[in-house]
Amino acid sequence: MRRQRTRKAKPKTSSLRFRLNLLFFIAFLLLAILVAQLGYLQIVFGDKFEAEVERTDKTVISGNVPRGMIYDTKGRVLVGNEAQNAITYTKGINVKSEEMLSVARKLSQYLTVPETTLQASALADYYLASTAHYQSVLTKLPKNQRVNSAGDSLAENKLYHNASQYVQANVKQDLTPAQRQVAIIYTKMAAAYQLSTVFIKNQAVTATEVAEIGEHLSDLPGIAVGTNWQREYPNGDSIRSILGNVTTEQQGLPEDSLDSMLASGYSRNDRVGNSYLEKQYESILRGTKSQTEVEVSNSNQILNSVSAYSGQKGSDLNLTIDSAYQTKVEAELAKVYASAKTAGDTQYSDGAYAVAMDPNTGAIKAIAGIQNDPKTGKTTDDALGVINRTFVMGSSIKAAMVLGALQKGVISVDNNTIADTPLYLPATPIKKSVYPVGTFSSLNAVSALEVSSNIYMMWLAMREANAVYTPHSYIKMKNDNIFQDMRNNFQQYGLGYKTGIDLPGEIDGYLGTTKVNGQLKSGSVLDLSYGNYDAYTLIQMIQYISTVANGGYRMEPYVVDSVQKTTDAGKIKTTTYQRQPLVLNRVDVTNGQLALVKQGLYNVVHGTNAWGTAHALKDVTPAIAAKTGTAQSFYYDPTNPTNANPPETTTLSFVGYAPADKPKVAIAIVFPNLSTSSKGGYNTTLAKAMIEDYFKIEGNN
Repeated sequence: MRRQRTRKAKPKTSSLRFRLNLLFFIAFLLLAILVAQLGYLQIVFGDKFEAEVERTDKTVISGNVPRGMIYDTKGRVLVGNEAQNAITYTKGINVKSEEMLSVARKLSQYLTVPETTLQASALADYYLASTAHYQSVLTKLPKNQRVNSAGDSLAENKLYHNASQYVQANVKQDLTPAQRQVAIIYTKMAAAYQLSTVFIKNQAVTATEVAEIGEHLSDLPGIAVGTNWQREYPNGDSIRSILGNVTTEQQGLPEDSLDSMLASGYSRNDRVGNSYLEKQYESILRGTKSQTEVEVSNSNQILNSVSAYSGQKGSDLNLTIDSAYQTKVEAELAKVYASAKTAGDTQYSDGAYAVAMDPNTGAIKAIAGIQNDPKTGKTTDDALGVINRTFVMGSSIKAAMVLGALQKGVISVDNNTIADTPLYLPATPIKKSVYPVGTFSSLNAVSALEVSSNIYMMWLAMREANAVYTPHSYIKMKNDNIFQDMRNNFQQYGLGYKTGIDLPGEIDGYLGTTKVNGQLKSGSVLDLSYGNYDAYTLIQMIQYISTVANGGYRMEPYVVDSVQKTTDAGKIKTTTYQRQPLVLNRVDVTNGQLALVKQGLYNVVHGTNAWGTAHALKDVTPAIAAKTGTAQSFYYDPTNPTNANPPETTTLSFVGYAPADKPKVAIAIVFPNLSTSSKGGYNTTLAKAMIEDYFKIEGNN
């Protein structure tokens, strides 16, 4: 039998070697292709890629400019700007907290910032600015404060919030004075938005600080030496309540107008007017922001900045107020009110107010007010009380009452004598004048104004109301619209309604109710006729007496005379707005009717009747025409919601103008809620000073 030959197996190593060689070849081939591609890109596109790496972006940063100034009518500064050195920080794009902390540490070597209270959250931010501290705190957080239910890490902002809460609760930071300086600086820097500028220090920056920081700016990215503008008031607190205030950088934009201001180009930390003239004329006073072109590197570092537009200083306001006269009025008002305090007449008094106006144009010459706290006796400036507080003014309104009666024909220029008979209403005390019953058998319009007859005014109202009257038992006013008719008359002169003055916050008068249980309040109609029912603001009173003084033209009061655009150097360039006097209405009275009433107002001061109410002003030059007022009032305690049985008080008022024949200035005064035992005279004392001071300053021409 033949043996079969066994075939020899091929070695496995040769197959493995082939495979390895193939892989090496493929890898070599791919590497060669990659090298060739890189070489191609380097040769063909190298310059382009290098430029991309070095690419920078340019953006524009806005900066604040000085606000417009506010001047009085003679060009004196009421509100100015004081330039101060400031250290600023402009935050770059995606700047890390640790980078800002490093800058804050360096800056603290050259700058001392005012001590301030650091909130717990700010201290936590300072602590967590260190990456090492932040990572350490994260490891100490409970698991549910690091990951969600699925085991995924929480969002970075949530992690940071949890870390901040942990630091506030568990990490006690006893900072040295040097560390507090760093923390305060860091807090200010951290408050900045990307590419926005904040002040690190903007007051009392020393020359040494400016010099040292200037030398090391290259080591302090984002830090710069700049200028800060602060409002200054050469006249101190005079009419500050009228001028208004500007927010601080920390306060920024008011919450109630935040969205609209942001949409208008404001930044959140901009300083803006937040009350009265500063707020009313914000768009004019703010100016146009400067623009700085900033070059930002690919790594978001600020490389360079160039001023593209220096900005335009805000426009200036020129007021009608004469600061010299304003100061006099404020001083005299304070002096007279102090005398009332000394006399014990201000137990329930809540202040005193005065205003002066050109009756021919409506230009306000002075506006002053004192608010008094009856409980503490503390007084504060309250010039705005002239436009936003109402008072029952008393007899000061009687000129309007007589003119209304003349208009309606219930009396005439030639026939205006009325028997001086008191009124006796059912279940009501006698309604009479201050002087004893029977002093006069009858009075005409001129003498009624001179002696301030309540009886005369009530009989005018009775005639206008077509009243049927039986003393002690019956009164019926057939004219159901008598309240509205009388108020329509008063409105012609501005009493009871807004005057239109260019200040925010003006209010209407307070008009009392006209009926009770569906019945006309006849007694209140009579009270209204001599000024003891409705309440008016003092700005309404000055508009009223000016209307009488100028021949029947109701002028709109105003305090801003013009707006002027100025250069950066502060020199006037152009007038962009000039206020023109505005006649709101002409009262339909004849020259004869006006002459009759104006004679009565003249006699209030210069008449010979012993019951004349302002004879103390007879010797004032130039001659004054006027009307005084005394009203029964009550003190209502604002802290007592019920105000049951409020104490009775007396309100003194005054309206007048001078010269009596050709008026140049009108004044209005009120001393509300004085003691009923007061001997008075405060209104006329102040009136004398206001008229004399005005013509001493302005002259008689």
